[in-house]
Amino acid sequence: MSTMIKKRLLFTLTYLAGVSPSLKAQHTLDNYIQQAFTRNQGLQQQQLQLEKSLYALQEAKSYFLPHVSLLANYNKAKGGRTIDIPVGDMLNPVYTTLNQLTNSKQFPQLNNVSEQLNPDNFYDAKFRTSLPLINTEIWYARKMRQENISLAQAGVNVYKRALVRDIKAAYYQYFQAIQAVQIYQQSMQLVQENIRVNTSLLKNGVRNNTALTRSQTEQQKISASITQAENQQRKAQAYFNFLLNRPLTDSIAIDSSVFQQIAAGTPDGTAAGTSSREELVQLQQREKLALLQQQAFRSSFVPKLSTFVDLGSQAFNWHFDNRSRYYLFGVTLEWDLFNAGRRKQQINQAAADISAVRAQLDQTQQSISLELLNADNDQRTAAANYESAQTQLQLAEKYYRDQMKVYKEGQLLYLELLDAQQQLTTARIQLSLAFAQVLTAQANIERAQASYSLNTTSSH
Repeated sequence: MSTMIKKRLLFTLTYLAGVSPSLKAQHTLDNYIQQAFTRNQGLQQQQLQLEKSLYALQEAKSYFLPHVSLLANYNKAKGGRTIDIPVGDMLNPVYTTLNQLTNSKQFPQLNNVSEQLNPDNFYDAKFRTSLPLINTEIWYARKMRQENISLAQAGVNVYKRALVRDIKAAYYQYFQAIQAVQIYQQSMQLVQENIRVNTSLLKNGVRNNTALTRSQTEQQKISASITQAENQQRKAQAYFNFLLNRPLTDSIAIDSSVFQQIAAGTPDGTAAGTSSREELVQLQQREKLALLQQQAFRSSFVPKLSTFVDLGSQAFNWHFDNRSRYYLFGVTLEWDLFNAGRRKQQINQAAADISAVRAQLDQTQQSISLELLNADNDQRTAAANYESAQTQLQLAEKYYRDQMKVYKEGQLLYLELLDAQQQLTTARIQLSLAFAQVLTAQANIERAQASYSLNTTSSH
C-alpha cells in the first residue's frame, strides 16, 4: 500500500477518534486474542484433542515395558467325563495270594476307581509377567502416535489463526458500529440545529412551516437510524464476546493505538509466501502417517517374539504349600506365513492413501495461493474504496458548508440543504465502512500468510 494511503488511514483514524469520545487505551487487541486462546470453547476442544494425542503416545510407549497381571481361577465340578482305573481287578488277586501266604488279612480287597476329568474344588492363581522382544506392530504404533501429536498441534494452530482473524474482524466491526452510532448522532445534531433555525425563521415570518415539518420528519428518520445502529453495535459486541467466551454484554475497550499500528504497518499480500500455513503441515503429517502405515503393513511379515514368567500356586481344596507353588517360564513365537494375500491388499490400500494425501496437498497449496492472491486483491480494492470515500467526504463537507451558508441567506430551498446533509452523513458512514474494510482485508492477508505470532502476545 502506498505511503499516501497510509497517511490517509492515520488521518481517518484521527478523524474517527475525534468523533469517538469512548476511545481509551486500556486493553490492546492482542490482549483480547490471548484471552480467546485460553477461553474460547472451540479452541479448547482442539487442545483436548492434542492432549489426547499426548496420552496416546504414553500408552504406546507402555507396550515396550513389562506387563504384570494377576490371573486366578477356581473350579467346582460334578459329573461329566470320567476315566475308569481298574485298581481292584489288578491288585485284588495279588492281595489274595499274599493273604494266603501270610495266613492273614493284611491286604484288603480294593474296588475299581472312576475319576472325574473335570477338576473339582481346584484353584490356580498366578502372577504373569510378559515382555515383547520383537514386535514391529507396537514399534510403528508408537511412531504413528508421535506423528499424531504434530498433526493435532497443527490443528490447534489452524483454529488459532482462524480465531485471530475472526476476533480482529469482529473488533473492527464493533469499532465501525460505534462510529456509525456517533455519526448518526452528529447528523441528529445538525437536524436539531435546522429545526431551531427553521422555527426561528417561521416565527419571524421569513419561511413557512414546510421546512420545519420536513426537518422534523428527518429527525424521526435519523432517530430510527440511530436505533438501528445501536442494535448493530450490540450485535457486534455480543459476537466479539462470544468469541472470547465472555458474557455477551461485557464492555469492549477500544484502543486507538491498535489502529495506529495497523495503519502504519499495512501488510502486503505479495510480500510473503504461504509455506508456514499449518494446513500444509497437517497434510504433510498425514502423508507421514500414511507412509508409516504402509511400512507397518510391510513389516507384518516379521515374526513376533515375546517371553513370559508365571509365579503361582495350584491345588485342590485350597491347599497351599511347597508342592502347590510353581513357576513357569516360556517364549512365544507368532509368525504369519500365509494370510490369503491380506497383507498385499493392506499395502495397496496404504499406497492409495498416500497418493490421495499428496493430491490433496497439491490442491491445498494451490488453494492457499489463490486465497492469498484474492486477499491481496481485496486489500487493494478496499484501499481504493477507502481513498474514494475520503475524497467523497471532503467534497460532501464542503458542499454542505456551502449549502448551509446559502440557506441561511435565504437563497436555498430546505430540501436542497437536506440533500447536502444526507450526502454528508452517507459520506461519513461510507468512510467508516471503508476504514473497517481495509482493516479486515489486512486481517485476511495476515491469515493467508500465517504471519501472526501464536507464541507471543503481540504480532507486531
